[in-house]
Amino acid sequence: MLIIPESEARALVTMSDAIEAVAETFAALDRGEAASYPVVREKLGSPSAVFGVKTGYDRAAGALGLKAGGYWQGNAERNLTNHQSTTLLFDPATGQPSALVGANYLTGVRTGAAAALATRHLARPDARVLGIVGTGTQALYQLDAIRCVRSLDEVVAWNRTPARLEAFLEAVRARGLAARGADLEETVRAADILVTATPGQAPLVDAAWVRPGTHVNAVGADTAGKQELDSALVTRAAVYVDSLEQAVTIGECQTAVRLGLLRPEDICGTLGGLVSGRLPGRMEGESITLFDSTGIALQDLAVAALAVRRAGEGGRGTEIAFS
Repeated sequence: MLIIPESEARALVTMSDAIEAVAETFAALDRGEAASYPVVREKLGSPSAVFGVKTGYDRAAGALGLKAGGYWQGNAERNLTNHQSTTLLFDPATGQPSALVGANYLTGVRTGAAAALATRHLARPDARVLGIVGTGTQALYQLDAIRCVRSLDEVVAWNRTPARLEAFLEAVRARGLAARGADLEETVRAADILVTATPGQAPLVDAAWVRPGTHVNAVGADTAGKQELDSALVTRAAVYVDSLEQAVTIGECQTAVRLGLLRPEDICGTLGGLVSGRLPGRMEGESITLFDSTGIALQDLAVAALAVRRAGEGGRGTEIAFS
């Protein structure tokens, strides 16, 4: 079995690599050649944390496995990242474990990659201003991913904590982009492309603030009870999802569905349908489009399998006898 620690994973997979790998697995999902299985996602009583397991199989790519991990809010005090994840891959022919891959960085990259694909297909071609609500760890992944598919002129951002906002803005400027902080409403109103990446459990973004023609990547809601957007925005937008089953139970769509404001059949389609070309993507310049990103196992398997391939090509990682 090959072991790829976190430090090695960072060196093996770039954002542009991840976007293409994630595109391939979503296309396979749309063709019926891959599947993600039901998610285990549970809150832990002590310590206060969320732990989950996501599993899947991409027959086209030969990737079988699971990612386990979650969110430990107190980790920052221990000089650890709050998000902790590890991916385990298996040989589809024998069931033997083939690789153990550190997945903190890869989780950030694969989440950004899905948003980039949604942006590629749903954002206006002339979208130039990126608005980001929530400037935690995922925000820079979102920025780096979206820059791969759109030429940005400015980033406008909001965060409850001024120090975290300023650190993010400095990182954006270091990438050669104009960046400024703003209040929540101004951030939303300024955006051609809006990313929400918070752990919120109540709506932050008012539907009235979102301009016609905006594309929204809703990234934060991935657990029952989470919500970032006004349900009126969800019902007003053309909604696309990574997984219909997850979107209506743990994603941004869950509240609107529970309140009877949105039916699963009202959802326009999946990211897989867009990537495969089965669905046309943005049709009208003034429509508001929304991608409900809950994160599926196939994304994790795609980037982990890519890391394993790159490790094999470069002689990286550590082989151990496991069975």
